[in-house]
Amino acid sequence: MNNDHLKVWDACLKVIKDNLPLQAFKTWFEPIVPVRLDNYAMTLQVPSHFFYEWLEENYIDLLRKVIKKELGAEGRLEYSIVMENNTTKSTPYTVKLPALNKKSLKNQPVNMPLNISENQIRNPFIIPGLKKVNVESNLNPAYSFENFVEGDCNRLARASGYAVANKPGGTAFNPLLIYGGVGLGKTHLAHSIGIAIKNQFPNKTVLYVGSEKFAHQFIDAIKNNTTADFIHFYQMIDVLIMDDVQFFAGKEKTQDVFFHIFNHLHQNGKQIILTSDKPPVEMQGMEQRLLSRFKWGLSADLSTPDLETRIAILEKKMYGNGIELPSDVVEYLAYSINTNIREMEGALTSLLAQASLNKKSISLDLARQMVDKFVKNTAREVSIEYIQKVVSDYFDLPVEMLKSKTRKREVVQARQISMYFSKRMTKSSLANIGAHCGGKDHATVLHACRTVMNLSETDKQFRGYLEDLEKKLTLQ
Repeated sequence: MNNDHLKVWDACLKVIKDNLPLQAFKTWFEPIVPVRLDNYAMTLQVPSHFFYEWLEENYIDLLRKVIKKELGAEGRLEYSIVMENNTTKSTPYTVKLPALNKKSLKNQPVNMPLNISENQIRNPFIIPGLKKVNVESNLNPAYSFENFVEGDCNRLARASGYAVANKPGGTAFNPLLIYGGVGLGKTHLAHSIGIAIKNQFPNKTVLYVGSEKFAHQFIDAIKNNTTADFIHFYQMIDVLIMDDVQFFAGKEKTQDVFFHIFNHLHQNGKQIILTSDKPPVEMQGMEQRLLSRFKWGLSADLSTPDLETRIAILEKKMYGNGIELPSDVVEYLAYSINTNIREMEGALTSLLAQASLNKKSISLDLARQMVDKFVKNTAREVSIEYIQKVVSDYFDLPVEMLKSKTRKREVVQARQISMYFSKRMTKSSLANIGAHCGGKDHATVLHACRTVMNLSETDKQFRGYLEDLEKKLTLQ
């Protein structure tokens, strides 16, 4: 029977392949090598301890059934696990598991050293050694829910974040992906969730890490031959907050290791929070299997805040710093800098510093001078709001008309032009642009852009409209 291990495993694979998605089969079963069949014990060689644990956690029932089908009730399963060490060769060791027909016994992962030459997991943040309680969360206490101003632009994201904070890993929002443009509060909200979880569940290990830092740690782990430790460190986290996941684009090996970490955490009910500058459907250079997992939970967007929310943000910052400004100055700042909350707060700080250093009182004139200099020195994108205002002023229409359902020719044309410039000059998604134009869908926005392009090629007067508007928008 010892010579039949290949034949038996091949028969097992045929059944397994019929019961799994093709990608899962290729990922988790094609790398397995049948080593021997001895006294009803099938030994399978797997490439790592992590691989072994994943099979045990996710596919043990299926493995039991196929082994029992081929070998009978006495069939047993053993793993030969290849462990990487500091030598050029890989050393296998064997984990023996109980007979498959004993219902009182289950195949359980066996606690083995992660590396033959080491007894502790290497913490990429604190080297050497690791105790779970010593993991620094890397959370900024200033980025709390109390300091996060709610508005229409962020209500869904904030509400879902608050739900996650009250029940990490126990809601349908896992993963929770928060996306939006630069400076709209993604990082602030992610930190807020982490801080709230730490306050309510002090025994949970919460970790905030930027995607670039994660990638650099992974590179270091490869160089130092400590990849297994790196993976197991992240598998121990209860709440993982990964900032700017779009930076994984094009990094195939980093995406692959994050894919395995993601699967392990999600499978074990751990909470995953991600931020990105765009929704999964618009991410380029990312593996489809990873993007599909990003869509498992909830994707909540942060859009550009309206004027009232921007004023509330400035007033919150002023209150926190114990200062007071004239209402016309606050409104001017909120109206002038409308695409990036971080820039708006920076403008407020600059205004306060300028007034203090020059011993001037803060007035509307001083604010105008400061904003003119600040805007000139800051590369910023135009907002959908601003585009709509410029277009409606140009055609002498109320902004509300662009957002209405009216089909009047002049309104439709102005609406299409605002969609066209919004797509060209902002990083907003088509869905977001449509939402700003009366709840239109992305197909309507695409149609509008094509219509504008076609008219600009055939209608000289229309092309003049576009040229005038582009000048006005670029000179904002």
